[in-house]
Amino acid sequence: MGEITNFRGEATPSEAKSLADHAVDTLILRVGDRVRKARERKGIPRRVLSEISGVSPRYLAQLEAGEGNISIGLLQRVAIALDHRIEWLMIEDDPWNSEAHYIADLYQNAKSETRAQVKALLQPASDEEMRARRICLIGLRGAGKSTLGQRASAELGMPFLELNQEIEEQSGMPVTEVMALYGQEGYRKLEAQALGRVIQTHEQVILAVAGGIVSSPDTYATLLSRFHTIWVKAQPDEHMSRVRAQGDTRPMAGNPEAMKELKSILTSREALYERAQHSLDTSGKTLAQSQAELLDLLHANGLCD
Repeated sequence: MGEITNFRGEATPSEAKSLADHAVDTLILRVGDRVRKARERKGIPRRVLSEISGVSPRYLAQLEAGEGNISIGLLQRVAIALDHRIEWLMIEDDPWNSEAHYIADLYQNAKSETRAQVKALLQPASDEEMRARRICLIGLRGAGKSTLGQRASAELGMPFLELNQEIEEQSGMPVTEVMALYGQEGYRKLEAQALGRVIQTHEQVILAVAGGIVSSPDTYATLLSRFHTIWVKAQPDEHMSRVRAQGDTRPMAGNPEAMKELKSILTSREALYERAQHSLDTSGKTLAQSQAELLDLLHANGLCD
């Protein structure tokens, strides 16, 4: 009796291999067809393409017939010889029937003055316009992000949000349950979605985010480009003592290496946190002192005017 799909609805190993083989065959056929069409559009015989790319005519013939499992290196040579990007030869959508390809052709054949006008029209807004009046406090737990964010919000009359609360509203469950049910990957996906909603719905806001958001490259890049970011930091022992003062003993519970791990996390993320536009060190300062410094920083940089 043959293998069947398992109880969780996942493909068996043989089915997965069959699907993978089919996908590879389809890709090879698609690449070969694209190469042939691009060569014909340029009006060059295979022999000339061989001379330009350094790929043998026999190899090119096999490639165009969908029989050649060409290496990435050789395919890159062919793409360069055809004046195309390598990914253009592999995408599923037909590039010749796409509006993007049509526009790209118009741009490529346009005069330099026209190209400059097109670039000016398509150029994204300036960094300041992209960030609007959105302020984001980043940093490790216990630095004072939420407390300072709430206080600055009340002082300035700006809305204050915590991204984890946005995630909880979206998912209908606490973040701890989100992590238990969906894992780190699922949480990061919800985090990115929540950040997108905040950007779409708030031109002016003070946002506090979880310390680990910097470990998600795409989400962090979005954060840096759409918010005025401030790294709120403190010494490791203050991070730990503040978390415990909030009544959360989990960081130390049954873990004698907790402080060592905390320092390791801070060290590993330091370069990422430093990408923030500004920093606010709350070490050895009272809440009132840190609040005053945050407000001074915001006013000095025109972030709350």
